[in-house]
Amino acid sequence: MSFPWAKHYTPAHPFMKWMDDRLPIPRLVYNAVGGGYEVPRNLNYFWNFGFLAGLCLVLQIVTGIVMAMHYAANTAVAFDTIEMTVRDVNWGWLMRYAHANGASAFFVVIYIHIFRGFYYGSYKAPREMVWLLGVVIFLLMMATAFMGYVLPWGQMSFWGAKVITGLFGAIPFVGEPLQQWLLGGFAPDNAALNRFFSLHYLLPFVILGVVILHIWALHIPGSSNPTGVEVKSSSDTVPFYPFYVAKDGWAIGVFAILFAIAVFYFPNALGHPDNYIPANPMSTPAHIVPEWYFWPFYAILRAFTQDFFFIPAKLMGVLAMFGAILVWFFLPWLDKSPVRSGGYRPLYRKFFFFGLIPAMLVLFYCGGAAAAEPYVMISQLAALYYFAHFLIIIPVVSAIEKPLPLPFSITESVLGKDDEAVLDVSAAPASAV
Repeated sequence: MSFPWAKHYTPAHPFMKWMDDRLPIPRLVYNAVGGGYEVPRNLNYFWNFGFLAGLCLVLQIVTGIVMAMHYAANTAVAFDTIEMTVRDVNWGWLMRYAHANGASAFFVVIYIHIFRGFYYGSYKAPREMVWLLGVVIFLLMMATAFMGYVLPWGQMSFWGAKVITGLFGAIPFVGEPLQQWLLGGFAPDNAALNRFFSLHYLLPFVILGVVILHIWALHIPGSSNPTGVEVKSSSDTVPFYPFYVAKDGWAIGVFAILFAIAVFYFPNALGHPDNYIPANPMSTPAHIVPEWYFWPFYAILRAFTQDFFFIPAKLMGVLAMFGAILVWFFLPWLDKSPVRSGGYRPLYRKFFFFGLIPAMLVLFYCGGAAAAEPYVMISQLAALYYFAHFLIIIPVVSAIEKPLPLPFSITESVLGKDDEAVLDVSAAPASAV
């Protein structure tokens, strides 16, 4: 368990005791998400997004399995099987739109979850492994989403696959053979569609496995919190059940309402109309764009327009696109500040809110815009700040910044510096906190 005073599960019912002695699933559940798992008492609603991300993953797996039952990975019929599922299969339209919009919901939740980690320093010791596994999950999500976007075999699916896989051709020496190996040929066709379908079906279960490791790694040091102060006593924590189960339940209710509105009233709002046209290799769309959740990295890719000495612009764009995510792996060691939470780091908070977030929003916008001026120049400026934020600003700020005074404990951050109140809460049972 995360904390030495956490409760241990002792089943009362004879059957549960028999089960727990032979296959300790009840004990595992109790210690992982039940009353035996103690969490900081000051978590705000940004900590609900981890649970919502898990819910989105389950939603995608369930709806994806149903969609796979009616899908044929063949370029001659793939487009028609999607339309048949929507029009002729009972509740097929719901599965299709829930799966398509579920991908967008998943990325919305994950982006908020990641930026919460940026602000509150969730990547700092002793939670480096939690952060690193989270970045791996994000990379697997992007690969899964890209392959899923190809499966409808519409115009944007085909040309998106052609453009994105064509990026590997920029890699010296091995680029073109690698591209042909990925596609199973010289262009997206049956071989590519079969490979992408197989991997799209497999990778969510790989993500689920990494999520289990992510949660396991989280349970070793315990959850972080908005103050960044470590747990010092039992008064700093409350049981996950019922306190945060109820809080997560409220967040699930809000999420379900918003998700239902998107699925029932605006199911195609985030899709591209060209993807309702069957793929045609002889007709290039006027404006090829990936799904919206790839736009920041697509904007970084397109920001490189000139060769740099012997390095082609295309290769620099590919390296920068992947580097924009890979730099997150080094964040625990780039940030040397002794304070975790941005709430107690005034200089870092200023650069975060007035620098990184606007830069990301600009990259989102420019990634979906045409590859023309002034969007290219704006993308270049935003990409420059993005990399400067992680590679220059964070190390410098963490070295020169004077943090604000931290509260003595999590309890103090909640109740204030009333010593009598702190003592009373420390003496109270966990159920009364």
